[in-house]
Order: sequence, then structure tokens, then C-alpha cells
Amino acid sequence: MSAEANEDKSLPDAGAVKDAAARINGRVMNTPLVRAEKLSAITGADLWLKLENLQYTGAFKQRGALNKLLMLTDADKARGVIAASAGNHAQGVAYNAREIGIDAVIVMPTTTPDVKVRQTRALGAEVVLHGEDFDEAGARAKALGAERNLVFVHPFDDPHVIAGQGTIGLEMMEAGPQFDAIIVPIGGGGLIAGMALAFRDASPKTEIIGVQTELFPSMANAVNGANHEVGGNTLAEGIAVREAGAITRKIVRNHVDDVVLVDERTLERALSLIINEQKILVEGAGAAGLAAVMADPKRFEGKTIGLVLCGGNIDARLLSMILMRDLARAGRLARLRVQLLDKPGQLVRVSSIIAEMDGNVIDVGHHRTYSDLPAKMTCMDVTLDTQGQDHLDRIIQSLRDNGYPVEIAAY
Repeated sequence: MSAEANEDKSLPDAGAVKDAAARINGRVMNTPLVRAEKLSAITGADLWLKLENLQYTGAFKQRGALNKLLMLTDADKARGVIAASAGNHAQGVAYNAREIGIDAVIVMPTTTPDVKVRQTRALGAEVVLHGEDFDEAGARAKALGAERNLVFVHPFDDPHVIAGQGTIGLEMMEAGPQFDAIIVPIGGGGLIAGMALAFRDASPKTEIIGVQTELFPSMANAVNGANHEVGGNTLAEGIAVREAGAITRKIVRNHVDDVVLVDERTLERALSLIINEQKILVEGAGAAGLAAVMADPKRFEGKTIGLVLCGGNIDARLLSMILMRDLARAGRLARLRVQLLDKPGQLVRVSSIIAEMDGNVIDVGHHRTYSDLPAKMTCMDVTLDTQGQDHLDRIIQSLRDNGYPVEIAAY
């Protein structure tokens, strides 16, 4: 990508980021920057994590929203503001508007989880539900804003929002080591645009890398001239943006060294590692930086890397499913399908063998009718937890040694 100087005077610059830092100082958390020793040992890179998931609303979006609102004139503040979002931007605008004393309207897709709707209303905003996705909600927000003479607060494609997000970079450089590279999640591009301005000014040798999901490569398309398909169900819904910003893509093209893509499986594994190894709660987008390291470990081996855990607002049911799937992949949770004669005592015998091997039976399903086994045979599905893959293998072998054919139904 080009490293040419930014000559577009309408774009924010490093000075705007510094001004934003002074403006929002004391109003948002200067979040911790911690060395991830366990993740560093696993990946071979020296990883440092910026914990933006600890912000009051659980995400970095507070910064840009606050800077934008503080830049409004008194007349604009009196008009009120409107934004479109299904999550983090909604809460960032709602929270800061309440703190400053500005009326806020948030348009959210009708598919937004109820918990996020309730949280946004609890922050004092008027919530309007419209459309099936962000694009439809955004169109309604602009129309409603025009009808009611409200100021529209864009989630990423706004100079003041970009400058506010860039304050993360200033904090990382002040608190941390000299970074060989930073890896920043990209949705519309506000976060990486602001951070790129800060790092290019104060740490020009630091490599700036953006990361997107393979399902939503909008910025990669915009700056690389690619035409990858955009859309799908991604774990990183916080960066699932179909079109990069007009302002942000210019900054990314001028100042960002690379934009990489990660698949869903790597993203899920990265999220599980952050939760299980570092004991830090993040959402899918927050794990994207680690996913980029895991996808190409040789590239980052031995280097000092800064990662932004941009948010921690993950749905509890989704979190539960991810953790259970991770246990299954590690062999600590498994479902075995065991064939046995259809006669009394067989269920007890199978359970006893598992217990003798220190396995813990969680659930049992017995199938007589819906089976293609001979009439005098049946099968049972046994869900159990174990100490790991080796332990699971020993349980399976013990069942086979006792004459019970076994296969792994799912794990």
C-alpha cells in the first residue's frame, strides 16, 4: 500500500488525534495495556493487549462518540443527535449523550438482541427499531434525522470519530514497549484509521496491520482493488461492515501496511484462547488480532505485537456455545455412540465401564426404533466429560475391549 503523505486537508491528522486525547481525557478510561504471557508462549510472539473491553459500555466506541459530541456547537447539542447501530456504537453515543446532556435517538435493526435494546434504552436514548440489518437502520436514521433536525453521528466515517478512536494508539505508545507491529480489527475503518495517524506520526517504523473476517473483507476490497464477496454469518459481528468508509479508506490506503483476512474457525479458536488462557472476556471482533497472529505465526514470531481487544459485548448464549465447542475439540467433552444387545443390564454395564475409567456421564440417549442395526441390537448415545483427548481415547478403548463397538458421534 502507498505510504504517501496525506494531502487531503479534509481528513483528520495526528494533531487531531492529540487534540481529541486532551478533549476526552478523564471522561473515558485509559484502559490497561498488559503483556499476554500465556498467549505469547503459545504463539511465539511477544503480545501486548489493549483492554478496550473494560470501557463502561464494553467497547472502544465511547472514545469517538464522545469526541464527536464534544465538538458539537451549543446549537447542535440543543437539536439532539441520532445514530444507527446494533450494538457498541449505539451504547457509546447513548452513554456520552446522557453524560453531556444531549437528547439521543438510536435506530437499531429489528434483529438486534433484546438485551442490547434494553441496555441502550437504559442509557437514556430513544430507541427506534427498523429494518433487518445495519444498512436499513442507517437509511432510516438519516431520514429520521432530517425529519426531526437531528445531528447524525456516523459510527466510523467521521473525522472527529476517527480522531477519538486514535487516542488508543497514543495510550499504547505511552504505556508499552516499542512495537514492531500493531494489529487492529477493521469494520468500517474508524479504529485503524485513527490509530494509524497516531502511530505513523510517533512510531513510523511500527508496521500497521488491519484484520477483517473472510466473510466481510470490505476494506481489503476497497484498498487492494479486490472483489471478494461480502456477507454471511460471522462470529465477529462488530466488524461485519459491508462497505468501508470513504474517509477511512483514504487513511488506510495511505498509512496502513497490510490488511489480512481470517476465517471463522481461527477466529473462534482465538476467542476461546483469550477467554480460557488470559481469563479476559471479549467479543468476536476483539479476538480478530490474535486470530491474525494464529493464522500466520511465522510472520510474527519473535516480534513485539500490540493487539486491541476492541470490545467485550458477547451474547451469553453464543459464549456458552463457543466454550462448549472448544471443550469438545480438546476431547474434554464428547458424545459416543455405543452398540449393544437389546437386553436388560446393558445400559448399566456401559455406564459402569465409563465410571471405572473416571469418565463422567452427562447425558444418555437410548435408540431402539430409529436405527439401522439388527432388530436385537440397539445403540446408546453417551455424552461425557473427560480429562482430555488421551483420557477419552482410553475410555473408548476400554469399551471396545469389553465388546462394545464405539464411534464418536460428535465432539
